[in-house]
Amino acid sequence: MTGYKVVAIALVLVLGLTFVLTNAVSAQGLIGQALKLFGIAYVVRHFGPDINKFINNLAGQHGVKWEGTTKVVPIISAGNGVYVGAAQVQGPPDRVSETRAVGQVETTIQSLRAKLLIPVNTSNVTKSISRIQGVGVSALIDFSI
Repeated sequence: MTGYKVVAIALVLVLGLTFVLTNAVSAQGLIGQALKLFGIAYVVRHFGPDINKFINNLAGQHGVKWEGTTKVVPIISAGNGVYVGAAQVQGPPDRVSETRAVGQVETTIQSLRAKLLIPVNTSNVTKSISRIQGVGVSALIDFSI
């Protein structure tokens, strides 16, 4: 299957899941939001390699070359609303392979808007979370929940 077809299928699954779970959110509140959060994270984990190839191909068409390795992982954003989606991380192969998710914290102070993107070693918030040094975020795809 070509990369564009796989990414299209992944996006259709995410959008379909978002539509179905949005109706559940209005009916079930917090339970629906949790299902949406974990459903999108699951799709990102499952289709991550294909989304990664798509992003690299898209960037390559504009002359962008990556140093090191890239990988797509789930991203959870909190601050000005809660978002879930995908983040492409980039860096040395050994560090990128350790990265399991990206945490994003957003804040607004008067007219200043700040976002802190932190590649981390786990997507389980009940475990000890450690930042992965030497890894950066090169692309974001997120959905409001």
